[in-house]
Amino acid sequence: MFQRRDVLKTGVAAVASTALLLRDARAQATAEPPVAPRFDASRVVEAARALAARPFRAPSSDLPDAFANLSLEQYAAIQNRPESVVWGADNLGFAVEPLQRGSLYSAPLKINVVEDGVARALVYATTDFDFGAFKPPADIKDIGFSGVRVLVNSPGRDMEPVAIFQGASFFRAISRGQVFGVKSRGLAIKVADTKGEEIPIFREIWIEKPSLAQGTLVIHALLDSDSVAGAYRFTLRAGDATIIDTESTLYARVAVDSLGVAPMTATYMTGALDRRRADDARPNVFDANGLQILNGREEWLWRPLSNRETLQSSAFVDTNPRGFGLLQRDREFGRFMDDENHWEKRPSLWVEPIGDWGPGAVTLIEVPSDSDVNQNIIAYWRPNAGLAAGSETSFAYRQFWCWSPPASPPSAYVTQSRGGRSPGGKRRRFIVEFSGDLFADDAKFAEVVPNLRAYSGAISGTRKFVTPDRKSARIVFDLDPGAEQLCEMRLLLESGGKPLSEIWLYRWTP
Repeated sequence: MFQRRDVLKTGVAAVASTALLLRDARAQATAEPPVAPRFDASRVVEAARALAARPFRAPSSDLPDAFANLSLEQYAAIQNRPESVVWGADNLGFAVEPLQRGSLYSAPLKINVVEDGVARALVYATTDFDFGAFKPPADIKDIGFSGVRVLVNSPGRDMEPVAIFQGASFFRAISRGQVFGVKSRGLAIKVADTKGEEIPIFREIWIEKPSLAQGTLVIHALLDSDSVAGAYRFTLRAGDATIIDTESTLYARVAVDSLGVAPMTATYMTGALDRRRADDARPNVFDANGLQILNGREEWLWRPLSNRETLQSSAFVDTNPRGFGLLQRDREFGRFMDDENHWEKRPSLWVEPIGDWGPGAVTLIEVPSDSDVNQNIIAYWRPNAGLAAGSETSFAYRQFWCWSPPASPPSAYVTQSRGGRSPGGKRRRFIVEFSGDLFADDAKFAEVVPNLRAYSGAISGTRKFVTPDRKSARIVFDLDPGAEQLCEMRLLLESGGKPLSEIWLYRWTP
């Protein structure tokens, strides 16, 4: 039971405690407000290093059902109100729109803006959005955002969208006059693995306030996955081509063998090489029609894409690649006849490594698809070394989202690849069209020799035709696969033993 001395002790303690509280209150009233920590890129690097030292935790999925159950049409109807656009009223060259969570974009992304060296988090409010016919619940608190849209805000280009960072670690960009198509992502891990792909995510981004004089927008991102954490810095420039310089530092929790650097994805449903899915009013349906590679031996390679019956993986072995990308070379509306999707206006995406990447392979994955919503084509650089557990590894590269890449083959390049049944047996007929100034002269074309071979099966009936007024030439040939289920082919135009064109590569499968 309490004794009198205990009560006295308690009373003395209470008085002392009250005095301390009053002293602290007076000190807080007279003290200056706390100074927010300065932001720099090292903060993201340290956050990635700290993440890698802990087990991976999946992001929260606490999205209210009203938003999670939105249809794609309902979600697409949601628009940002003008007052929600960060730096929209300023003439800074860029502005950004935080994007609503919902439908397929359910995962949260924390968005910070950096002004005068200090980062502050954006706070979600339903009043920042126009939901159209959809009525959001009245009691929605801060549910965060799904991503961010980057707008060009400069003379002559008022509030034009130029890039979107949204969904896992995906991002995409366009140049002037284009519509969104091919996507990139921060990292690819275990693509087409029988045990399932690992999908890295961006947990948080920091967007530095731009300036009109500088002409760039810098975005920092914190990447995370089961195997890897990473710090990214994107420097974006908008012009006739939109350029994104990417610098990444990766921290491996465990050893990673199947790593994809500078990954990109595109849609390819039907085209002139593959008519299995030709029951479509449109003659062609694709974001890109080929994979271009400039390898470390200064060889230009062109690999047409195809929608396969079975998943196909191709590796183009190289050391220190100079560039690669998924390109759209068909720029005529009549090739697609699609007034809604405008495939002819989709960007090509070309990647140039910064520094030496060592030995590895540009890897192409072709996944069967029956819908133009699916991005079933994946390309990336796979380094031989992978990532060792506990390692720190850096990659840097420049992306060109463009109508055509800044570099191109020195002479003839492939403009069309067509395939179909040939009369007699199982033979397949192919037509490969090249374009170049050398074809304007019949005499010069007479000296051109097609160096064509198949690594299995047999080639026959090779012919060449030239159309000088179009500066184009076609090589026509038949392939007899025999009993083979896969035939690799290679075609190069030469004169006097010297190359005149890029190298056309293709894999035939039944």
